[in-house]
Amino acid sequence: MATRGLLTELAYEASLSLRATADAVAGLREPTLRIGVTGLSRSGKTVFITALVHALTTGARLPVFRAGSEGRVRRAGLEEQPDDVVPRFAFEDHLAAMTGPDRHWPRSTDRISELRLVVEYESRTAWLKGPKRLTLDIVDYPGEWLLDLALLDRGYRQWSEEALAAARLGRRAVLFGEFRAFIDKLDPAAPASEPDAQRAAELFRSALVAARAEPYGFSALPPGRFLMPGDLAGSPALTFAPLPTGEGLPVPGSLGALMARRYEAYVGQVVRPFFRDHFARLDRQIVLVDLLSALNTSPEAVRDLETALSGVLAVLRPGRNTLLSRLFRPRIERVMFAATKADLLHRNDHDRLEAVLRTVVDRAAARAETEGAAVDVAALSSIRATREALVRHGGRELPAVVGVPEAGEIIDGKRFDGTEEAAIDPGELPDDPAAALTGHALEGALRFVRFRPPAAEPGRPRSHIRLDRVLEFLIGDRLA
Repeated sequence: MATRGLLTELAYEASLSLRATADAVAGLREPTLRIGVTGLSRSGKTVFITALVHALTTGARLPVFRAGSEGRVRRAGLEEQPDDVVPRFAFEDHLAAMTGPDRHWPRSTDRISELRLVVEYESRTAWLKGPKRLTLDIVDYPGEWLLDLALLDRGYRQWSEEALAAARLGRRAVLFGEFRAFIDKLDPAAPASEPDAQRAAELFRSALVAARAEPYGFSALPPGRFLMPGDLAGSPALTFAPLPTGEGLPVPGSLGALMARRYEAYVGQVVRPFFRDHFARLDRQIVLVDLLSALNTSPEAVRDLETALSGVLAVLRPGRNTLLSRLFRPRIERVMFAATKADLLHRNDHDRLEAVLRTVVDRAAARAETEGAAVDVAALSSIRATREALVRHGGRELPAVVGVPEAGEIIDGKRFDGTEEAAIDPGELPDDPAAALTGHALEGALRFVRFRPPAAEPGRPRSHIRLDRVLEFLIGDRLA
């Protein structure tokens, strides 16, 4: 058994090396950057990719993006999808959704997709002056899948212990109460029972879904495919749950053995191929974070987000590439964490939002930077849905944001129909980011509204917040 496992691991490592070598050789013919875009549900991945591609292909004003502001980008355009077995990112459909007469935000990412964008530019490096091409392969995938990569280093018993411990903490204890009551009546050493396995998996998944939803907003909730199953819905690979297995191997033919086998199948046949075929090939990564929702929910949700983002950095393989690592096991050289929906705040708070995010990822980012990776944070609005204004209240002028609330949003007792503008004072973040993380300084201080995408002329660049800074960090050095 041990020998077979070792041979499987060696074959897996060999496949990673062969794929990396093939990518490196292809990159010699035409320089290519593979950029991963991820984030937990509702963080704005689809909007970000659509806005990035639209900005580059329409020549949007991007002052901090040096190749663009210096006039060196000659053209940017989409080219044929690079991988025939990976769905193409539906850029045109998503753009139409946000610009049509009934404009709305596109639906969330629930599977992997990819898009190829080629940038033609003039190099400003003295000995390389002249026209060049850089191919950007943008890989979009759910952040919930990224959290699963930590399972590659965990067996069923360790994962069960961690999952059951988390299910007893804080507000999760109530959400997972029915699941814990059910498995407390099960004997892991008893003969395997398919109805028991299905019921345990159903209760566990329901608790995960409830923990992610409002008003809880938890983030660290693997296995990710329980939340976004894609084409695995209903398969045995998703019909398992954590059990208190105790020491030693599960009894053959027992419920514990059945759960362990399905967990190992999930890791081996779902998580590992995702890592090998997609994640291990990335050069740069941006992680989009709905930090405002966590701040507006509870200190517990913020701490859970911090745990999730630390887990993300732990599996990202950050570090500086050498010739050997690029050929055999490439590393992610640049990681950007972006707090999205910055347009819900007045510009006075954008730097504060960045400071809070930096505090959340600080310890994990420090470890990545010691490996030679560049890590940065930004407050981002890929497409700005609001504009800023001053409103009078109680004899004072207050900073506000103005936009068209989505149908059904309620402000000061008034329900909006999706056509009328409104101004809202969203409140302020504290100057001390540590105070924001405790949550006590924010009780009743923030108020957010869901706004519709702004009206805009087709083909015209859209307003944004710091999209140019994100672009410069992710690809600016490769357009020098």
